[in-house]
Amino acid sequence: MIYLDNAATSFPKPEEVYQAMDQFARHDLANPGRAGHKMALAAEHALDDCRHRLNQFFHGEAPERFIFTLNCTDALNMAFKGVLADGDHVITTDLEHNSVSRPLRAMERAGKIKVTRVTSDGGGTVDPDAILRAITPKTKLIAQTHASNVLGTVQPIAAIGRIARDHEILFLVDAAQTAGVLPIEAQALHVDLLAFPGHKSLLGPTGTGVLYVGPGVKIGAWREGGTGGDSSSETQPRELPFFLEGGTPNVLGVAGLTAGLQYVESQGLDAIHRRELALIERLWQRLDEIGGFEVFGHRDLTQRVGVLSFRSQTLAAAEMGAILDQAFDIAIRPGLHCAPYIHRALGTIPDGTVRVSPGPFSTADDIDRLAQALQEITNM
Repeated sequence: MIYLDNAATSFPKPEEVYQAMDQFARHDLANPGRAGHKMALAAEHALDDCRHRLNQFFHGEAPERFIFTLNCTDALNMAFKGVLADGDHVITTDLEHNSVSRPLRAMERAGKIKVTRVTSDGGGTVDPDAILRAITPKTKLIAQTHASNVLGTVQPIAAIGRIARDHEILFLVDAAQTAGVLPIEAQALHVDLLAFPGHKSLLGPTGTGVLYVGPGVKIGAWREGGTGGDSSSETQPRELPFFLEGGTPNVLGVAGLTAGLQYVESQGLDAIHRRELALIERLWQRLDEIGGFEVFGHRDLTQRVGVLSFRSQTLAAAEMGAILDQAFDIAIRPGLHCAPYIHRALGTIPDGTVRVSPGPFSTADDIDRLAQALQEITNM
């Protein structure tokens, strides 16, 4: 299988991730913080080690502000339902994944909040001035993606972060497509809430995600339960990370996430990013040569991640995906990519597009074989 669906989940993982998880599962997989024996302490150390590494990697305010979650969706729900109150106004964009759009829309339909959805331009970029114009006296939160999971376009979060800070508005960034590819300095970018998965470009296993909660953010508990430390309190202990981590965490997944993070650091963000962009440009050039394909998003590679969406003039995206899978053993992602608002803006409803997303282990040969397959399908 040629795997080109890394925007959904990275595959394969570095060998170090498999080894770390196997080692941890065989020797240290106890319940962290629930006992004083060696295995429990080793499990607790695994969580602490990952938090410290994440704090350094994302330039956070403190390790305990990195909350382990089930995935990026879990982290985003934790943020929205923890900071928003009745009557609040939220600014978001038409580029968002359903993990942003759906919880906000549900709260809006329930009459709890009001939402303004700012539209991106024809190239797939949000104008910070449009965000500024959408601010009202009741605006509590600006929530947006760092890079579109459909178009791969990187958004100007530094400028938007400054606007949020100047107006004392919370700024939430969905870094699902950028964590592990682009440098993110949470404090310098004025990011109050940063949500990201562990299973994409950080190369960890599924079932891992993180929410960074910046200083000054008042957030309610997402779930209550055991924390392993303070068992006498009648309610959830207020100290982070325990306040937001009720129940047994996925410590095995965190051990794998740590190994993935170490691999990314060893390779270097810039090297990974440039390599993936080179593969995207290689495919784009081949599509130009073949003809009959419409590619979406601007072509400024300095403001993109390794995601390319296109559609055929003759074949629906789902059919294209099925043929590539069954006849050529190539995995891509056809459809709406859980981002219906941007597909409406592109005019690609209901079929969506074909999305190709190489990863750190993808090769030029993978792209060439995909292009050859697309050429054969077009000829047919």
